[in-house]
Amino acid sequence: MTSEIATAACVTTIADAPLQVGRKVGPTEWRRMTQERVDQFAEVTGDRNFIHVDPQRARDTVFRGTIAHGYLTLSLLGPISQQLLVVTDASTSINYGLNKLRFPAPLPVGAEFRGLGRVVDVSALDKGIQVTATFTIEVKDAAKPALVAECLFRYYR
Repeated sequence: MTSEIATAACVTTIADAPLQVGRKVGPTEWRRMTQERVDQFAEVTGDRNFIHVDPQRARDTVFRGTIAHGYLTLSLLGPISQQLLVVTDASTSINYGLNKLRFPAPLPVGAEFRGLGRVVDVSALDKGIQVTATFTIEVKDAAKPALVAECLFRYYR
């Protein structure tokens, strides 16, 4: 398997960010969801639902195996968004929240996933900007993505 590297990361400045509205970013390289990662997330959060941590029992469900937690899938947006959206002159950046979040399909353990997105809006803030971007986490060979989210990021001078 060849690794596909992010072909269209958005690297911009605070002043030029408004010019990026409508720009598509990504995709990232394909990565594999592992049972180890799911188990670690379950341990940290205390969410040990069997559909995530019991491969034997999960085989008998509609998912036919274990799946990543929705919130684990959401947490993948941190590194994906940082890889695909870079504001070079920001001294500080924060995840400000989400306007919309959906999990249209599961992210099965063993499946490959990648992220891509689009810059939706850029608005001025005191000493910075707020970027609204839609990110999708695709699952290889799946009809629907595992996640679609409209994210808000703040970048400060």
